[in-house]
Amino acid sequence: MRSITSRPVFRRLVGTVAVGVALATTSGCTVPVDAVAGISVSGEGHPLGVMMVCGHHIDGATLYVSSEDPDLDVTVGSWASDRHLKPGLTTWPLDTPADGWTTTTPLASLTAETVYSFYGWTKDNSWSASSVSFTLADRARLTPGMVLYDDGEESTALVPMEEFKAKACAPENGTITVSPKGT
Repeated sequence: MRSITSRPVFRRLVGTVAVGVALATTSGCTVPVDAVAGISVSGEGHPLGVMMVCGHHIDGATLYVSSEDPDLDVTVGSWASDRHLKPGLTTWPLDTPADGWTTTTPLASLTAETVYSFYGWTKDNSWSASSVSFTLADRARLTPGMVLYDDGEESTALVPMEEFKAKACAPENGTITVSPKGT
């Protein structure tokens, strides 16, 4: 039986498929960022998770120690909200039970010289929150009402909670990579 596809068409088809496969294997898929994670402390000095959701929702947060190999990252604490966190500011204690939160991994003891990262996520990986990295020395600088977060300029910022609330989702901040809700 004779083929009805010409060689140039077949070559073009094979080339197109090869390019598609190459692009698919070399481009990483990431979860879009639509919230900003931060840390703070309560009046009693307990660590607080801080989440400013900009347009969609976040379902929980994780504190971890990063490794060269992401498969070897170590979870130090993890919390799931009983409901979607909608746009706006949410805080909750990381070391004690909190109404509306389930602790999925209790907060482990933090150690000096270790860099911790805290970020937010959704159950279906549709959205995420930018992470903040910190050490125990950074945490020691925190006072009630102050938030440590990644300001989108490749550095962390320590600002009053109200400033964080006002600026975290600002497009000029460079932190958020998606458009506001509904778009």
